[in-house]
Amino acid sequence: MRIIHILNHVQEIGNGIVNVAVDLACFQAKSGHQVAVISAGGEYEKLLNKCGVLHYQLDQTRKPISIIKAAVRYRAIAAEFHPNIVHAHMMTGVILARIFKGNKYALVSTVHNEFQRSSLLMGLADRVIAVSKAVRDSMARRGISENKLRVVCNGTLGSPRTRQIQDYQPLPLQRPAIATVAGMYQRKGIAELIAAFEKIASDFPQAHLYLVGNGPDKQLFEAQAQATSVKERIHFEGFQPEPQRYLISCDIFVLASHRDPCPLVLSEAREAGSAIVGTQVDGIPEALDNGQAGLLVPAKDSNALAGVLVQLLSNADMLHEWKKRANQNLEWLSVARVHHETLVVYRELITQ
Repeated sequence: MRIIHILNHVQEIGNGIVNVAVDLACFQAKSGHQVAVISAGGEYEKLLNKCGVLHYQLDQTRKPISIIKAAVRYRAIAAEFHPNIVHAHMMTGVILARIFKGNKYALVSTVHNEFQRSSLLMGLADRVIAVSKAVRDSMARRGISENKLRVVCNGTLGSPRTRQIQDYQPLPLQRPAIATVAGMYQRKGIAELIAAFEKIASDFPQAHLYLVGNGPDKQLFEAQAQATSVKERIHFEGFQPEPQRYLISCDIFVLASHRDPCPLVLSEAREAGSAIVGTQVDGIPEALDNGQAGLLVPAKDSNALAGVLVQLLSNADMLHEWKKRANQNLEWLSVARVHHETLVVYRELITQ
């Protein structure tokens, strides 16, 4: 097959959409398909080139003159590459690909962030991949035909972007260590995690909280942490290109999101053998084997989160048990499975 992936950029900034697309492109190229990525570029261009993936530069900035130039450029790229499949991962890409589609290629989209209103535009594709069953059900309720929808749950293990887990050097975190790896957005539940830590901190004076990631709301969370009585035990670590070092070093990993379609970090935390606490929203339960691989709490509930943290920190056997459970049944979380299931979706279209 001749496959184009189109997305906004390929920067190494912890963006899950970019990571999924780069993983897929690399696996497809290594399997013998002709693969190209269209984006504004970024650090992953080197990896794509190493894996045999072509990269075409395209600025999709949402300004009238930029969009006109992008349309002209995209049309030329598609004419040069002659794809069978164009796989769009973001809104502008699916619109461009639809405009010039005709009968030239089949169009596939992936809904990565279903909570965004613009995600309905992904329904312009011939097939719409949802990254979890929860996302599929949500998109169906919002009007996308179930005949178009297919589920390919996210998985990141075995990614060409990362080393094997045993190759990472642990960090000297102060323990017991509680950590999250997440964009600094309100929807990631960082405020509730800080509040929960403050509630339990006096009972566990050795515990520390590590917040790994950057984002627009980081200053709000820093101000919240500064106002606590345990500010010296809350550490803002910023973006880390190798968050696995925190995952293998912490005792408890928390993802307190309000919305999260199918977070890649949960498969990484499971591989690292962290005890995991996640919120019972969107694709998080699916990524945790519906509560078999991690403890689930309601979203936006710092009291419930604090209660689970107390249980884990108070009971070494329980903590060990949840570390063990996180590390089981990992096979389905692989990029190889995502790659295979995505090709099945493509073949539905090009064999019709």
